[in-house]
Amino acid sequence: MAIAPAARRLTADEYFALDLPERHIQLINGEIVVTFAVLRHDRISLWIWRQLARWCESEAGDGEAGTAVAVHLDDRNVYGPDVWWVRHDRIPSRDATKIVGPTDLAVEVRSQSTWRYDLGTKKRVYEAAGLAELWLVDTKADVVLAFRRSSAASPVFDVELELAVGDTLTTPLLPELSIDVADLFDR
Repeated sequence: MAIAPAARRLTADEYFALDLPERHIQLINGEIVVTFAVLRHDRISLWIWRQLARWCESEAGDGEAGTAVAVHLDDRNVYGPDVWWVRHDRIPSRDATKIVGPTDLAVEVRSQSTWRYDLGTKKRVYEAAGLAELWLVDTKADVVLAFRRSSAASPVFDVELELAVGDTLTTPLLPELSIDVADLFDR
């Protein structure tokens, strides 16, 4: 199925009314954007998902981790984060077709077709929508850019980290989760 650029910007309702394949198509500022990912992108995304899913099932764990679901953020933005996590009280119903509002954690793995959006528009919209934490996984530089709020009351991402091989990725959202950045990029 070929997607032609829209002559006008779409609303989220118009986006959901289209007959689109489930994966790799997002609405960014009213424009349909198709993600073209390479195999390493998928390997890293699935590896991160496995780490989060294992944590959810551990004694310290909580919530649910998932991949590529429509996250309806506002009237012009419906994203499909590569990996996401929500607290137990925000787990979508079994027959949900989308998540309304931000997840608690969103992970975007670099794709040549969407990286500029991840660093710009998507980061800004995630932040404005109240996302607690965003990981941008740069497979070209082998670094993870982590953006988080120092407290739930913070209106912006006021903590920014750049983690490279040799560093460990942790988050206050998921106590005891520890990701060796070298292991993450060894895919």
